[in-house]
Amino acid sequence: MAGTDAAEDQTRRGRYARGKALRKASPREAHGKFSGSHERDPVALLAEGDVGRIPRLLPVRYARMTQSPFAFLRGAADVMAADLAGEPMTGIAVQGCGDCHIMNFGAFASPEDNILFDINDFDETLPGVDFTLDLKRLAASVAVAAQAGGFSDRKARGFAASAVGAYRRHCQDLALLSPLEIWHSRIDLPREIASFSNPALARRLRAVLMKASAELEKDDNFPHLASAKGGAARIADRDDTIFHLDPAEAGEAFDPQAAFAAYLAGLTPERAALLARYRLVDFAFKVVGVGSVGTFCAIGLFLSGDGEPLFLQVKEARRSVLERLSPRGAAIADQGRRVVEGQRVLQAASDVLLGWIEQPAGARNYYVRRLKNRRLGSLGDVFEGEALPAYARLCGRTLARAHARSGDPALIAGYMGRSDVFDDALASFAMKYAKQTKADHAALAAAKGGPKDRAASGKKSAGKGRANQPAAGG
Repeated sequence: MAGTDAAEDQTRRGRYARGKALRKASPREAHGKFSGSHERDPVALLAEGDVGRIPRLLPVRYARMTQSPFAFLRGAADVMAADLAGEPMTGIAVQGCGDCHIMNFGAFASPEDNILFDINDFDETLPGVDFTLDLKRLAASVAVAAQAGGFSDRKARGFAASAVGAYRRHCQDLALLSPLEIWHSRIDLPREIASFSNPALARRLRAVLMKASAELEKDDNFPHLASAKGGAARIADRDDTIFHLDPAEAGEAFDPQAAFAAYLAGLTPERAALLARYRLVDFAFKVVGVGSVGTFCAIGLFLSGDGEPLFLQVKEARRSVLERLSPRGAAIADQGRRVVEGQRVLQAASDVLLGWIEQPAGARNYYVRRLKNRRLGSLGDVFEGEALPAYARLCGRTLARAHARSGDPALIAGYMGRSDVFDDALASFAMKYAKQTKADHAALAAAKGGPKDRAASGKKSAGKGRANQPAAGG
């Protein structure tokens, strides 16, 4: 009989029941609270994350973060991680994204040329974290974005609830699938667009996708080629976003040829054979995102024997801001490998050239990927006004699919249930955190755009329990 009970416990029905039982120790309604910390200083927390960043780029980082509360939220993954450390958790672990705001989702062309919608960046990904952490960051970002768009607090709360509801309902659907079916599931963007109730929005999105797919190389986020003396191809400098940087200014000697050779050595044979048909001809620094500004991020220009260009991005991988929230984080030695392996777990179809650079102990860690195309990589600007709730629901469904690849959707679905109790709780949290984000943004603006004086003096504490570690943002 004991063996029968154990077998029953492993079925979908049994795992769903176990998830439901977890509500006794961690009630769903408890997630609607946000205690906050009156002792923590958001500006000092950000200053701790400046350690090791390139000094000349710190003003750019803070200029971007002070543009709006939503921009602050994007760049302050470390601040939110510190806040979430004191909030209720369920004990249901997944591979966490770590920086799951609504602008960290986008469209991608799979190796089979299908247009998929998926999570975008994985700098903060970490195994063994509570599934609610990503979901709370997503809900909060929806609320902050809605308020920034001029919506009432009531609608902002409703949009956040709809994102969580979409996550919850998709988990219920995924719980009925086999592990292999879950692994092969996709968020097919053209199919999603076809299901939108707003025909005008659907037409607009289809037009954007068609134009982006046809004009990938015209993306203004991509580097342009310039001819140097003798006709050699090189990357053209562009203001303060793409430029050639003296490696000494980055604070660490970096040999592009040696780094890419180490990256190539770590690729699987068929992918190494592909990249071996290109040669590195130029290397330039590239400023990206909001939270990542100031970390080492560069692009390599590779040319085939016939002069066809390939751009690869080298990005610094720092310790995840989620380390304080997962016991498995401290054991990770190579942060580049952490990012790559986390992306492969969460993303439905990862870049075939994704890899990391083996580095000696104590050196910066890096990962490599193809440079993303902004026209196809982010549709957030298209989902404006009344389209925001549709976009929020799409992000919620996408996060559910990503979590189900490493976590147990039956366990998660059992905890959340079929009612909207959990949706309502996280919507309440989202509105409280939106208020906190406005206050934190105001504090940064009052610090004249950055914590330079505080970081230099080191006299202010960031608050109790804060790990003194570099942090990366998306």
